[in-house]
Amino acid sequence: MKCASLSIFAVLTLALPCFAQKEAAPSTAESQIGEGFILMAPLGSNIAYLVNAKKEIVHRWDCGNRPGNSTYLLPNGNLLRTGKTENSSFQTRGGAGGNIRLFDWDGNLLWDYNVSDDKLMQHHDVEPLPNGNVLVIAWEARSKEEAIAAGRKPETLSQDKLWPETILELKPKGKDDAEVVWQWRLWDHLIQDFDNTKENFGDPGKHPEKVDLNAGIRRGGADWIHMNAIAYNPELNQIAMSARWFNEVWIIDHSTTTDEAATGKGGKSGKGGDLLFRWGNPESYRAGSADDRRFFAQHDVRWIPKGYPGAGNLTVFNNGDRDADREFSTVDELIPPIDKKGNYDLGKAPKKFEWSYQNDDFYSERISGGQRMPGGNTLICSGSQGWVFEVTPDGQKVWEMKVSQLEPGAASADGKGKAPKGPKGTPKGKSGKGSKGKGGPGIGGGGIFR
Repeated sequence: MKCASLSIFAVLTLALPCFAQKEAAPSTAESQIGEGFILMAPLGSNIAYLVNAKKEIVHRWDCGNRPGNSTYLLPNGNLLRTGKTENSSFQTRGGAGGNIRLFDWDGNLLWDYNVSDDKLMQHHDVEPLPNGNVLVIAWEARSKEEAIAAGRKPETLSQDKLWPETILELKPKGKDDAEVVWQWRLWDHLIQDFDNTKENFGDPGKHPEKVDLNAGIRRGGADWIHMNAIAYNPELNQIAMSARWFNEVWIIDHSTTTDEAATGKGGKSGKGGDLLFRWGNPESYRAGSADDRRFFAQHDVRWIPKGYPGAGNLTVFNNGDRDADREFSTVDELIPPIDKKGNYDLGKAPKKFEWSYQNDDFYSERISGGQRMPGGNTLICSGSQGWVFEVTPDGQKVWEMKVSQLEPGAASADGKGKAPKGPKGTPKGKSGKGSKGKGGPGIGGGGIFR
């Protein structure tokens, strides 16, 4: 298996060399398993594990805290890890992190930085960039007064505050500092038709590039969007996001300056920081009804990497939603309506998925993820079940593992599992393309992918 990564459980596909010896005369299923390793980072543990196709632990990192919620094994063998911090300004049940750390292969701490104060809080996901910088999802605190002035319906502010999303690009400096070299704020791209005396007034149906301040209200809480995934496409210089409570994936331009990202002009797209593409729930921008909804509390949006089957398409773990009478999960592949210049046409958005996997064995209403592997198989993490498995394009399951198979204490709620040294012959992951592992809390203390 090409190194996949399971953080919280998270599953990452990393093209590390395969050190496992080949078995003679493998079964048909075994012969279809991808080569490589899986990176696992259970939410209930301080430890990140590298596992081979035989389900043996070949390396460990003791990261000093529990994930919050993503872990990445980088091409040079370093480990990028988010961690949980205490922050009384952002009290929430799911996804809170606040700390970002970088370790070398031997577990030495290279960088330790917090995005956690009374204004900002890192949560759910980060994305390592080719230039060594890190994209970070964060909640941005806004008061009740600010939200009402922007056009939010007052009765929906049950917590008397709002946490719109922001994306920071951090350039690490030294061992415990960073420079914000780029930023995008959702707050700069709102629209509302509730109150024409307030800011952002307009018709959401005529402006799908803006986000309706009064749409997506699920529980009325401060965590209004619940952005749980971020991905970067280096060929397009674009960012994809998963907006869970909107049941949509969004794409924005990363080629802008920070000033341009606050407007609707500039960058390669000419659209500044406005949404270039959104898909999954046209009802959120008045272009359809509940019957047209295709995503249900989804997680883990990713672009399929260049050179992989389906390259350029998006994959998403489509969790399901009891409230919408969809009590099953799928992993779906979507072909975005993009031209050669990187522009999108919402009018040509696909009506169905290019590929989809469903099985009665798995259902995870929260967390979870899926990713395409180099040979065409897809690695799936059913987070609530603490279970990862690999399927072929025709849906045959060829490999599986549960967090309980790691070692005693790996998924313990106290996060105090020990990190003994790996066995002799542990691969020194120094080459190959990195990918990511995400996670979330799961049954029995284990979960997978954000």
